[in-house]
Amino acid sequence: MDRSLYIDGRWVAARSGETIDVVDPATRRLVGRSSLAGAPDVDLAVEAARIGFATWSRTPAAERASILHRAAALVNERVDEIAAALTLEQGKPLADSRKEILFGAVVLDYYAEEGKRLGGSVRPSDRPDIRSIVSWAPLGIVGAIVPWNYPIDLYCWKIGPALAAGNAVIVKPPLETPLAVGLLVQALHDAGLPAGVLADLPGGIEAGQRLASHPQVDMITATASTRTGQALMRTAADTMKRLSLELGGQSPFIVLDDADVEEAAAAAARRSFSNTGQICIAVNRVIVADSLADDFVAALAEEASRIRLGHGTDDDVTCGPATTAGVIRTARAHIDDALARGATLVAGGSTAAVDDLPDGLFFQPTVLDHVPTTALSMNEETFGPVVAVHRFAPYESATALANATPFGLAAYVYGRDLDRAWAVAEGLHAGGVGVNVNDVTELQAPFGGWKMSGFGRELGPEGLTGFSQQRHIRIRRHRLPEV
Repeated sequence: MDRSLYIDGRWVAARSGETIDVVDPATRRLVGRSSLAGAPDVDLAVEAARIGFATWSRTPAAERASILHRAAALVNERVDEIAAALTLEQGKPLADSRKEILFGAVVLDYYAEEGKRLGGSVRPSDRPDIRSIVSWAPLGIVGAIVPWNYPIDLYCWKIGPALAAGNAVIVKPPLETPLAVGLLVQALHDAGLPAGVLADLPGGIEAGQRLASHPQVDMITATASTRTGQALMRTAADTMKRLSLELGGQSPFIVLDDADVEEAAAAAARRSFSNTGQICIAVNRVIVADSLADDFVAALAEEASRIRLGHGTDDDVTCGPATTAGVIRTARAHIDDALARGATLVAGGSTAAVDDLPDGLFFQPTVLDHVPTTALSMNEETFGPVVAVHRFAPYESATALANATPFGLAAYVYGRDLDRAWAVAEGLHAGGVGVNVNDVTELQAPFGGWKMSGFGRELGPEGLTGFSQQRHIRIRRHRLPEV
């Protein structure tokens, strides 16, 4: 399974001729190759995007919507093919790949309709001969950087609203998972997206730096680590690009002393270990009331023991391998650090041997208890299948403990007294808070971070206006008609 770069409506080789190997993390075997974009390829894509934007920005919103709807329909038709590619290159179970891809299609459909509702308004004026019209306009060329943990889903989060608003988009998809993305791009092409309106350039640091620094790229949207986001801000500063950055998280999961232990443990396990913990809103640390901590930890360990590791193509597998070796290195470092600081290993803690897959990047779902607040796992994003449990006493503030890191992407609160849980939620420094629910994403509501977790919002109407800019036209009438 091989793919090229997508520029100006055509699949082309990289100018350098370079390619990269795409490897199945469960077997370490080659599954395909992709062309590797460099700065010259970005320049070509920008040149084509400027021409494409001139037409696309003037295309009626209803016509843009028709193309996005057709693309969504094609993604639905081809979901099995795309899911098979995604599982082979990323590792997640097929059921999770299908779920991700189908939601991506829903996002395209949603923004197809939202784009038709991006209207304007006539504002009041203090003069009878003046009319003030405020409307939305596209930004121009949007550069999008997509991560490997949810490459199809987050691809659609970015291109759906950007295209619906009338922008041209140049995407740098992840090098680890470019094959499924290529199939998504083909669906957009087959749906009739005009040449130049979308470019797809799997590339490394060189391509990313050129995209962020190019004077004709008007915006950068990225889902990335905080360190990458900081680098993008520095690079984009010279050309005053608009930025939307969804960056690293370190999500706390607060279990109050009146919580349903079994329900909370099941929710925490799902949000900790799904996708091998490779989720920006994964539960990194549990802050649990001491009075029920023993029961909660036992229930959490039991949930971890039920997870079946294996190749994502096997029907009964619930968790695949880590996508990269770096995930395992970080998990080990955080576990070793916590144990050295007095934590207790309750479950997991090491790589896993999976039958017939001796070379796979498998790691046991890991539960650490009695983890001090100074541990790395309580302060840094693990981005792997490790959850740290910290017990808090009645005289301690769970809210203060949760807010003690510089990150603020997501947080969770579990407790039966909804008034109390709601009050805790309103005190948390995070862009999204789940109360008795372990997911903060909602298609029609904004998603994004506070503090070092970034700024800008995706999803909801805010995801559309984030790719638009306002224009105020003030008109003076020469004479007022008689009535």
